[in-house]
Amino acid sequence: MITRELHSWDVTPRQAIRIQERLRKQVLTGGRLPKVRYVAGADISWKGGVGYAGVIVFRFPDLEEIERVWAVGKPSFPYVPGLLSFREGPLLLKVFRKLRTEPDIIFFDGQGMAHPRRIGIASHMGLLLNKPTIGCAKSRLIGEYREPNGKTGGRALLRDQGETIGVVLRTKRRVSPIFVSIGHKISLRDAAHLTLKCSDGFRIPKPTRLADQYVDQLAFSDAKLS
Repeated sequence: MITRELHSWDVTPRQAIRIQERLRKQVLTGGRLPKVRYVAGADISWKGGVGYAGVIVFRFPDLEEIERVWAVGKPSFPYVPGLLSFREGPLLLKVFRKLRTEPDIIFFDGQGMAHPRRIGIASHMGLLLNKPTIGCAKSRLIGEYREPNGKTGGRALLRDQGETIGVVLRTKRRVSPIFVSIGHKISLRDAAHLTLKCSDGFRIPKPTRLADQYVDQLAFSDAKLS
């Protein structure tokens, strides 16, 4: 899979913020989706200062797994709240370059526009991959909302400073909702719709849930690239 080089990764936190402020103007918050044949989930697990990254691709809509790839590496950027993509981005790009099947939609375990500067990891990676992406987070980073109803598909808008930045979505009856936001090249309505389509009876949609399990297994086994 081809990736883009939009900036240097050898930056300070202050420089990283300036890059975010520049890139957020390039994030697309709508547009017509291509035919969705393949969806992917991506995640990273950290153990002892080492990152274990994985991507799993599924056929859509039956969610049959067709490919999984992984990579291991150490970060060159510290952990700084709001700058997660600068810590995890290089390793995620390394994994995506190994894919033989190009996904049409990519789910990230993190925020998209539901971020103080409106460019969380899902948005940043969407720009670098030039693909529609969805932020699918387990918890809220910023914003206010009213609790959605308890039924599957219940939803409420997540808003910050008068702007809608995401949707609080109930993927399973009577379980805690998740926080869905636009990554890149997708509308919030389509992001919520596809998240529900990729939910298979669990709180977390299958692409990100299995990617999360995969990278935890890699970290637990202390996998090493040859």
